[in-house]
Amino acid sequence: MDKKTVNQLLKLQQKFAPAYFLAPALILFVTFVLWPIFQSIFISFHKWDGFGPTTFVGLKNYRMLFDDPRFLTSLLNNIYWLVFMMLAPVIGLVLALFLNQQIKGMRIIKSLFFFPFVINLVVVGLVFSWFYNPELGLLAEIFKMFGLKPIPILADENYATFGIIAAGLWPQIAYCMILYLTGLAGVNTQIVEAGRIDGAAGRQMLWHIILPQLRPATIVAMTVTVIGALRSFDLIATMTAGGPWGSSYVLAYHMYDEAIFNFKMGYGAALAVVLFLIMSVFIYFFLKRMIDTES
Repeated sequence: MDKKTVNQLLKLQQKFAPAYFLAPALILFVTFVLWPIFQSIFISFHKWDGFGPTTFVGLKNYRMLFDDPRFLTSLLNNIYWLVFMMLAPVIGLVLALFLNQQIKGMRIIKSLFFFPFVINLVVVGLVFSWFYNPELGLLAEIFKMFGLKPIPILADENYATFGIIAAGLWPQIAYCMILYLTGLAGVNTQIVEAGRIDGAAGRQMLWHIILPQLRPATIVAMTVTVIGALRSFDLIATMTAGGPWGSSYVLAYHMYDEAIFNFKMGYGAALAVVLFLIMSVFIYFFLKRMIDTES
């Protein structure tokens, strides 16, 4: 084999090298992400109990959504999750600014704030279920200290969703705090010093110098928080199982309940498609904002 042929083969190998490295991950992505998405869309147009043959019903499953009161409850609860979970980046930023100070014993304080991040959400759900217990929980004892009657948070349809959201905020705040602490470690000290020379301090320093440099961390924190709020499931399954009387349902749990327990795979798939579209819209806008910021 002559030298020219060898060089051509080497160039060809280099040209297709990225494809070789991407192929394993791409195969897994297609198998476990893209294929289930298209399969869910296909099933959403059919009536299927999960065992027998499928029956094509067109848009019937989607029309049923608007006649289902639990779908509307789930959608409203997802909006509550989305709105209140946006507190996580804000509180996480405040905590990160506090923990970024050079104070003696700050490492111990940091470890206490990191603790919620490493706990599994199922464990978080159990801890908050005990905390909300109207007879033996810590919240009940606090109410009694002030001479008030304990409120059964998870047994009251007016409070259950907000009680679960509070439980979800606890680890999410810790996650956002870690992102901001990482961002603060990369802040350009020369820009900070230049700002101080120009007389910037306090709120001006934070708003015009620190926060612009934390923009990537903010975008990641908000994106992850939005996705977590829309696909919330673990805490609801652990703490209330959608109760009381379906008042704490969200789209992900409603989909699970209809498909697994009511054997309505087609209707459950329609719920999954709606949730996927909502998440896709939010992810698109956040990614677009990230690309526009970096360009």
